[in-house]
Amino acid sequence: MTSAGTPGGRTTDPERGRRPGAAPARRAGSLVGLVRASHAAPAVVVTGLATALAVALGSPPGTVALVAAAVGAGQLSVGWSNDWIDAARDLAVGRRDKPVVAGLVTPRTLRRAALLAAAVCVVSSLALGLVPGAAHLVAVASAWAYNARLKATVWSWVPYATSFALLAVTVVLAAPGPRVPAGWAVAAVALLGVGAHVANTLPDLEDDAATGVRGLPHRIGRRASGVLGPGLLVTAVAVVVAGPAGQPSPLAWTGGALAAALAVAAGVTSVARPRSRAPFGLGMAVAVVCVTLLAQATGDIAVLP
Repeated sequence: MTSAGTPGGRTTDPERGRRPGAAPARRAGSLVGLVRASHAAPAVVVTGLATALAVALGSPPGTVALVAAAVGAGQLSVGWSNDWIDAARDLAVGRRDKPVVAGLVTPRTLRRAALLAAAVCVVSSLALGLVPGAAHLVAVASAWAYNARLKATVWSWVPYATSFALLAVTVVLAAPGPRVPAGWAVAAVALLGVGAHVANTLPDLEDDAATGVRGLPHRIGRRASGVLGPGLLVTAVAVVVAGPAGQPSPLAWTGGALAAALAVAAGVTSVARPRSRAPFGLGMAVAVVCVTLLAQATGDIAVLP
């Protein structure tokens, strides 16, 4: 026997006219969509690296917590704004890997989440101090500018260089003492950022081009980008190894060799498997090794002005 008005005998919520459990299911789906749209893996890596560097620089626990909160909120705002702004493009090319296209979350929800995370980022960044806070907010604004417009121009690499470099500047300026970041360290982090940009773009070159997105990697082509990305990463590794005063330590040589091997693997993979996301993951691994080496040379990366 079936209940009147409900196919298959399913009962309904008399107040909403929906099946019991439908609203919790939608909320769970939205939560999954928010996590996926946050670009969780790079967000966690970047936040973790910034926090680890703050610890290595001798920042007190309160400052370390603020660095984690500011960078984490900034990363969430960037990830959510990316999928919110790109929703129409992703729908146009049927990007089922995107939570909006998969129906897990709406652009409106992503917009609200991005703006809320940005507000948290502003408060926690300025709590670090006016100068480091301003540096971090410029870094986040640069990433938003990439999402909103610059990703489709020849200047697509600039926000990555700017945001990664200013992230290192923020962590050093927030640390105790009147220290500033060494130029070579800022350059190395900027190179890592641009290398990550190229690696991250390669799997989506065709989909992006179909919706009018033509950043630097699109303009120079897959083959040239497949060389440029690993080349930038290897250059960043060389700067990290050679930057500190004196002869590189055995740890620096070992870490540098590992990071260089990862960068080369990213290049080979990008050629052998053009749609693979592995090159970006390998690029993030290069960044982890490089920041680990930077953390071993805090006396060289944070210097007196």
